[in-house]
Parts: sequence; C-alpha cells; structure tokens
Amino acid sequence: MRRTVFNEDHEAFRETLRAFIEAEVVPVYDEWFAAGQAPREFYYKLAELGLFGINVPEEYGGAGLETHKFEAIQYEETARAGVNFGGSGVHVLLALPYIKMLATEDQKKRFLPKFVSGEEMWAIAMTEPGTGSDLAGMKTTAKLSADGTHYVLNGAKTFITGGVHADRVIVCARTAPATAEDRRHGISLFAVDTGSEGYSVGRKLDKLGLKTSDTAELAFVDVKVPAEDLLGEENKGFSYLGANLPSERWGIAFGAYAQAKAAVRFAKQYVQERTVFGKPVAHFQNTKFELAACQAEVDAAEAVANRALEALDAGELTPAEAASAKLFCTEVAHRVIDRCLQLHGGYGYMNEYPIARLYADNRVNRIYGGTSEIMKTIIAKSMGL
Repeated sequence: MRRTVFNEDHEAFRETLRAFIEAEVVPVYDEWFAAGQAPREFYYKLAELGLFGINVPEEYGGAGLETHKFEAIQYEETARAGVNFGGSGVHVLLALPYIKMLATEDQKKRFLPKFVSGEEMWAIAMTEPGTGSDLAGMKTTAKLSADGTHYVLNGAKTFITGGVHADRVIVCARTAPATAEDRRHGISLFAVDTGSEGYSVGRKLDKLGLKTSDTAELAFVDVKVPAEDLLGEENKGFSYLGANLPSERWGIAFGAYAQAKAAVRFAKQYVQERTVFGKPVAHFQNTKFELAACQAEVDAAEAVANRALEALDAGELTPAEAASAKLFCTEVAHRVIDRCLQLHGGYGYMNEYPIARLYADNRVNRIYGGTSEIMKTIIAKSMGL
C-alpha cells in the first residue's frame, strides 16, 4: 500500500538505520540473546547515531524535532531484522516525555545532555509486586526530611525494563496517603540516581520473550533523593502518568504492527525456500491463502498505526484512540505471527529462526502498557457504556 506518513528525510534515516543494524546488531545478536541483555556500550553507539537526541531541544544537545516518526521507523527496521535494541526503548519513548514535560530548567541542564550522549540511561519504575495495572495501589513511599533537603525512599518495583543498565530511574512513590475520595492522590515522581546508597538492582528477570531487554526488580532502602530531583509537583504524579499513556500505547501499537509485518516477510521468504513433496511450500493454495489473509490484516494494522502516529504528532491522540490502536494492532499481531509461525512447521519453534523469537517477544504487547482488558474498558467508557 502507498504510504504518505514518511517523507524523504525519514526514508534517508531508514537507510542509515538499516545499514547500522546490519553492521552493528545482526552479527552479535545471538550473543545478546544468550546473555539476556544488550551490552551497556551499545547504547553509546545509539547515541552517536543520534537516536537519543531527535526529540531533545537543540540547547541541550539534541536535534530539536517534535515528531515520533523516527521512532516509528526504528520499530519497523528492528522488527524487519528480527532484533531489538535491548532496554534502550524506554529511554526515549517513556522517560524523555516526563523530562520534557516536568523538568525545571535547572533539571533539563543537568539531565538532558547526558541523556543525549548515552552517559545516563533512563528507565521508569511504576509497577510493584502485587499492584500490576492498579498503580493507585502502590506502596513505595518517599518521605520529605525534616529540613526539606531530601526525600527518603523505601519500597520495591518489578518488571522494570532497562532496570539493569539504568543510571537514572523515574520512580513513582507515595508522598502522601490516598484519600477516601481519591485513591490516586499522593503519588509523586522522582529522578533517582541509581548509584545512591540503599538503591539496589535485584534479579534480572528471566522473561518468555524480549530476551535482550534487561528487565529487573528494584529495591529502595532509605534511599536519600535530593529535593531538587522531584519531577513536577508533589502528589500530582498520577495525572502526569496518565498524560503520557497515549504515547506509550501508540508505541506498543506501532511496534506490534511492525512485528506482524516482519512476520509476513519471514514466512514469505521461508515458504519460497522450503521444499515439501518436491515443491516449494509457497506453491500450495493453503500457503497462499494464509499469507494473503495475513497481509490483509497487516495492511489494516498499518493504517491504524499510521493514523495514530499522525494524531500523536499533532497532539490530538486521545486516550481512547490510543487504547483502540493498541488493542487492534496487538490482536492483529498475535493472530498474524501465530499463523506465520505455523507456516514454518517445526522450524518455527526453533529459536534460531526469527519467527520463534518474534512469537515470544510479541506476547507481552497485550499485557504491558495496560492489558487488552484495560484497553476495552477505556474504549467502552469513551462510548458512554
């Protein structure tokens, strides 16, 4: 299908990124997979390529652009190659919007140059053991010291993508109790230095998929967080989190669509090369029909993902529209990748084939950023139901 969402500058970036992936990622990706994470040094290469500074204002070392289209191309190109960039995705897609939205001028001067250079990698810590999607139920606390110079952080977080390599983590914590009228009251955000005394990284979690993405448990025992590292205002953290959810959910939606598109590419190549009963698998009508149906679903998901991208760049993507895009694209990816794996036969179950890794990587799309059930609730509410 003809696309109008990207221009010549975007396509030039795509060519550069594709060449980078082929040279710097594909040859060593099996090593990353076996190690369970990308090496920390790799993030400096991403920084040198300019990926961390695209949406950072020029005065802090970035390119000063206001668009998510370069991120979209990263989703497409990493999926196309059957790789990912480890835990670095949260650095730009999740952490940066909070810095830009909430940081004071002093904080931006301290944080953003190191963010762009890769000297400080960022993650965000919301989920806790036992809370899941119910962020209002978080137990981690941050109490202001008597002299007002710092907060004392105590608690634990889990499922923190980028948590092993992170140098700064945006930690969500309670600075005041919830009220009977509003369970969401009392949550604040802090830019926590991971080198602080009492801060520790627990297990690097052994996940079903996204093996090269470092995901960890974090613990805080009387961690002193300087008062100047509070992001935004006290007790308004929940509203800040809600403001950035549409962009996060767009990212998951677009990534899922890109995975589905890649799955069709992998399956098409496989069935043309694989011979059964003296004929290429692609010769059989069932193969043609299956891939045709998958391509039709990918075309539809691409249209939804592109529409959400344009709305996001225009500042018009609503929570309900983002939820709809995430629900649709992740469900399409689930169906398409499963069918494409089936066309690989037994080899589709082997991790040496990208379709197997893609199958495992894709499964979390319907869980994180809000489960499919949460997406349906948001959509239904927007319908007045």
